[in-house]
Amino acid sequence: MSDSSQEVPHEGGFRAQHDISTERGGPHYAEFSEQVRTLMDTVRYACPTDELAVEAIAVLEDLNAKLAEHVVDEWTSPAGTRVDLPSRGNITLPPYEITEAGPDGVRATVWFRPFHLGGNGVAHGGQVAVAFDDLGGMASALAVNGVCRTAYLKVNYRSLTPLNTSLQMRTWVEKRDGRKLFVSGTLHDGDRLCADIESLFIELKPGQP
Repeated sequence: MSDSSQEVPHEGGFRAQHDISTERGGPHYAEFSEQVRTLMDTVRYACPTDELAVEAIAVLEDLNAKLAEHVVDEWTSPAGTRVDLPSRGNITLPPYEITEAGPDGVRATVWFRPFHLGGNGVAHGGQVAVAFDDLGGMASALAVNGVCRTAYLKVNYRSLTPLNTSLQMRTWVEKRDGRKLFVSGTLHDGDRLCADIESLFIELKPGQP
């Protein structure tokens, strides 16, 4: 594992300033991330023969061993900092692309892929919540120009959220009370409301994890 973490200062659980990048991970990192997402999508539906499972295990063990030699800490990982990629290159999040972002809130186009299946061909509610949590956190952070953590997040599921569809998500700070930021959000499929949120984010003090 790389020892680059010693070269990157951060306060508490967060950096004083979170670096962004369009180059970290190299010119093929975008395609690497897409292939990993495709693997996740395929595995979600795949029912391999035992022979194929054994073959895949060997391939994945070999690949994991090679990747383990290039593991870095969270502060220098491309995932989460590649602003040129969907969800900043973070494959743990449903992919989204920001269309507007500022103190007044965030607008994004989001897709739920086969990996995010809940049942009956629609997105899992927990995956919808993950997208809201990330973009709600972004809206609160932009409002205070700092880092915030989720205190609570209530999702109201108004209708089914389709897979493989360009959806529109919006998050914004409805009210601020000191370090408390009350964030609202909506998820639409065209004119149809799929879900909305009521949430509270807390602005962190300097050095607070």
